[in-house]
Amino acid sequence: MVNKASEGEMTSAAEENKTVVREAFDTLFNKRDYAAAERFWATDYLQHSAHIPPGRDGLFGLIKSLPKEFKHELELIMADGDKVFVRGRFSGHGQPAPWIVVDTVRLENGLLKEHWDVVEDEVTRETSASDLPMFGDTFADER
Repeated sequence: MVNKASEGEMTSAAEENKTVVREAFDTLFNKRDYAAAERFWATDYLQHSAHIPPGRDGLFGLIKSLPKEFKHELELIMADGDKVFVRGRFSGHGQPAPWIVVDTVRLENGLLKEHWDVVEDEVTRETSASDLPMFGDTFADER
């Protein structure tokens, strides 16, 4: 059984972890401030994504190679202990469709230490079986 002090500490840590990940994503993906981003990612960062080269340098190198229009839009962020889950959209990457991505990040000592993701192309109204957008209230091609 968890006492109230422990619950409060867990909630506080989860909120802190969400704040770190939110700022880290914005700093790297939107601001493209690589020097500032280094303070969020562990030097021995572990990359489990099939789409991103290993380590912090692999991630930063990939982002550096993308067009200046590349951006991340955060829709949902949740935390459970040292894990933070981010649902967002990556666009401007030069591919035919934006990506809807669920990123899972594990933090260690306040740094992003490990990453997994699930990536899916965003569909249009014409290709959506549900006739509902995957992200937000409208289809990307209708904005």
